[in-house]
Amino acid sequence: MSIDSAAFLAYIRSLPSYQNQVVHVQSIPPRKHHYGELTKPLSTAIENRLRERGLFPLYSHQTQALDLIRQGKNVIIATASASGKSLGYNLALLEARGSQRLSGALYLFPTKALAQDQERALRELASPDLLPPEEEATYDGDTPSEERARIRRQAQLVLTNPDMLHVGILPHHLQWSRFFRNLRFVVVDEAHTYRGVFGSHVAQVLRRLRRVCALYGAKPQFILASATLANPQEHAQNLVGLPCELVAEDGSPFGGKDFILWNPPLLGSTGRRSPNTEASFLLSELLTQGIRSLAFAPSRRLTELINIYTRNKLEQQPSLAAKVKPYRAGYLPEVRRQIERELFSGELLGVVATTALELGVDIGHLDATILTGYPGSIASTWQQAGRSGRSGEYSLSFLIARDNPLDQYLMHHPQALFDKGVENALVNTRNRYILKPHLLCAAWEIPLRAGDEAIFGPSFSALKSELEAEGFLRPRGSQSYLSPSAAYPAQDINLRATTEKSYALMDARNGSLLETVEASVALLQVHPGAIYLHQGESYLVTRLDLSERIAWAQPAEADYYTQPRELNNLHILRLVQQKEVGHTLVCLGEVEVTLQVIGFRKKRQLSEEVIGEEALDLPTYTFPTMALWFDLPPHVEERLSRQGLDLAGGLHGLEHAAIALLPLFALCDRHDIGGLSHRAHPDTGKTQVFIYDAYPGGVGIAEKGYELIQGLWQATLDAIIACPCQEGCPSCIQSPKCGNNNETLDKKAAHFILAELTRPLASKAKA
Repeated sequence: MSIDSAAFLAYIRSLPSYQNQVVHVQSIPPRKHHYGELTKPLSTAIENRLRERGLFPLYSHQTQALDLIRQGKNVIIATASASGKSLGYNLALLEARGSQRLSGALYLFPTKALAQDQERALRELASPDLLPPEEEATYDGDTPSEERARIRRQAQLVLTNPDMLHVGILPHHLQWSRFFRNLRFVVVDEAHTYRGVFGSHVAQVLRRLRRVCALYGAKPQFILASATLANPQEHAQNLVGLPCELVAEDGSPFGGKDFILWNPPLLGSTGRRSPNTEASFLLSELLTQGIRSLAFAPSRRLTELINIYTRNKLEQQPSLAAKVKPYRAGYLPEVRRQIERELFSGELLGVVATTALELGVDIGHLDATILTGYPGSIASTWQQAGRSGRSGEYSLSFLIARDNPLDQYLMHHPQALFDKGVENALVNTRNRYILKPHLLCAAWEIPLRAGDEAIFGPSFSALKSELEAEGFLRPRGSQSYLSPSAAYPAQDINLRATTEKSYALMDARNGSLLETVEASVALLQVHPGAIYLHQGESYLVTRLDLSERIAWAQPAEADYYTQPRELNNLHILRLVQQKEVGHTLVCLGEVEVTLQVIGFRKKRQLSEEVIGEEALDLPTYTFPTMALWFDLPPHVEERLSRQGLDLAGGLHGLEHAAIALLPLFALCDRHDIGGLSHRAHPDTGKTQVFIYDAYPGGVGIAEKGYELIQGLWQATLDAIIACPCQEGCPSCIQSPKCGNNNETLDKKAAHFILAELTRPLASKAKA
């Protein structure tokens, strides 16, 4: 159906439960298609197949990408969701096979579901004459062992994920020699998802891949596909370590969309109504009007709860309630595929999903999307919103705000979402805690040589020498071999962690391993009393063995979640850069952070009500990372004192709000960042605010904050000004992870300090 957005909004506003939640409506106009022309036509067979599928003529970004690939360039295609990026790289493979039948390709996807969906789409396009079914296959953890040998022996196209490439393919490259010898293309789909720690690991896996390919005389082209980013070309080059050409002008059509910012109503002094309640309300009303909809939830648990609440609201219409289902990771693959088919066919009218459906799995045409809370980045916001209106018709999207500074900032400053460019994707290829273990993996694959510095970067030689001194590598002539004590190092690396020393989470009922948890977050996530979500199920951590690094947990029917409280200290190791910004000095450097979890709170799933608090006695955890810090402008302390404002409370509130707003500039999560403030820091004796990467070695967040500090200060000030509270609340200066229980906060002092930080230099003489 073609949705009448204005009529639906008028209907919503007429309901008794409506309390002015709509704070902004952004009408995004339709965009016509723009076709392109190739410098050399496609073969008749390929063009005929495209015409049969309704995929010809090609959009301008598809022809631009294919022409660049034909020239031997590495390419990143960064266009909107559902713009046909995958057709660009599929055509490159099919055309290459037309002239050289043994041209092979490796397709990398961040999830198994996406790999399998893309395999189905490619089969529909190319099978059987353009690409025989026996010559392509998905190779992942679900691939039966009897199939794996056949794939290694026959497949010319392998679809997999970075984890399987890292642990299951590269270490066994001798078994894949035929495949690597003919490898022509490496496709990295959804490249924007490879950021932070995960992206930094994937960057090293791709460098190892290039090294193995060179052993077999192959030099494949890299083709990356991404959502729109602020730095797509830089990000692609950081990931693969090679120059890449950018294709960013989107030629696909867009049907238009009304994007509604929806702010839950205030509930006196206790905050706002739960966004989860608002999501179930909106979803049930959309479905009642026959509008096919998808609601995104921030967690597996909330996916189930919003689904239940929606079905309860529809209990008077049982046939309609039966057309709503939840979708999340943790379900069996066949269950997820069944839900995808039902949604694609129209059998389902609504789905509540985690971000598992944010990526490009084809689920057919949807009229509306609901985002329960800001997804954490503008890029993800458009990915999720872009799941509706994919057939070129007008669509509707809602962003429901949570009660935190970033969500509330967007409610009061819509231009930050609709006018500002998307964020920077960050990876750190120099992080020694990530690079060093990958050098062991590389040595297992092929002995390290001096020339490998060109692949792994300038820190290669120093880290190789460290590994030799530690006995993990054995130099022999001009090469370094893996020591027997470091056998099969790939199995010890978690691509989503910066350290090898993980904690094991065990099922207390039978002693089976549930999963592993990175050491840097283990005390925050698996402390005694913690509620831990494993494959969508809640587990209560009953015991933590620190010496053995084992946490024991048992299933729990909990209607609450836990939030750790922590204290931290920071020691400056080395100043890297400094600059004068406005009236103060901003620094970037290497620091050592010491964390201690001192307790946790229990909070209701839907209402966010604090229902309990417990103390913990756990050891400290210390790690090196990168931080930015800044002084206060001159005379600010005296002026605050004269006005009776609390300097420490102002610094504390500023720190909280700035940490909450930093994800607006870098693709990261609030929990990827830490911070603290000091009236007289022990290392400098100055009053300063520190913001640091919450991962050993850092992943580039502090560097990006240092680069864009003026924008961060201004956004933080705007968020504090826009919040209607008087003393400070979760929407502005309170933090959910504050170790001091959000005590000693002064909103007026934070406002005053930020106003001074952002005051133009020209006004200095008038002051």
